[in-house]
Amino acid sequence: MLRIRNLEAGYGKLKVLRAISMHVDPGEIVTIIGANGAGKTTLLSTIAGLLPASSGEISFKGQNLHRTAASRIPALGCVMVPEGRQVFATMSVEENLMLGGHVIRKEGKQALLNLMDYQYDIFPILRERKSQLAGTLSGGEQQMLAMARALMARPSLLMMDEPSTGLAPLIVKGIFEVIVRLREEGNTVLLVEQNAKAALGIADRGYVLETGKVIVQGPAQDLLGNQDVQRAYLGREKIG
Repeated sequence: MLRIRNLEAGYGKLKVLRAISMHVDPGEIVTIIGANGAGKTTLLSTIAGLLPASSGEISFKGQNLHRTAASRIPALGCVMVPEGRQVFATMSVEENLMLGGHVIRKEGKQALLNLMDYQYDIFPILRERKSQLAGTLSGGEQQMLAMARALMARPSLLMMDEPSTGLAPLIVKGIFEVIVRLREEGNTVLLVEQNAKAALGIADRGYVLETGKVIVQGPAQDLLGNQDVQRAYLGREKIG
């Protein structure tokens, strides 16, 4: 579904990504782990078109995303849940979800309502809060709303940037259970996460980034058992 070859990107003269190559197959959860500053968010931003690549190739479902406008990429089926949630604070939960569904608005109001019901099935608390302003939700509820808003676009690939940041362990456990459910329902997820043990615990495969380069890759269970990965990233982390 997603193939990246020799991707390089950065900010001005600062090169962050260095010859990144990776792929994501349909129906997988693939996680990218690494320390702060490793280039994880930069990678997702480049895939999403928010940051231009200086060289390399990004292919999504066989289409080259190079020079594709960021506003067009969600309509192709590649949608990102940004770090820090970034919900529309002064709009209601329902209004946030309707905005997330703008890429399928041509299918009509009933399609949007059906998708909204699906989000409420995954995140029942959002149904209770549907008339509440998004900015008044708890951090965990905002994360659920950010995920639901992205799913309203019915993406082929859902990219998630640090969904556990700032959340209590019990909420994180619930978020990761939802990600597993999404895979069971046939969705594909690319997950950037600092909580490496939690991410590898649900992922099919993983990539370890260090200073903008992939230094280790493989099946998630192999990475969990890799002594270098354990020492650098798994020491004190807990799931839930």
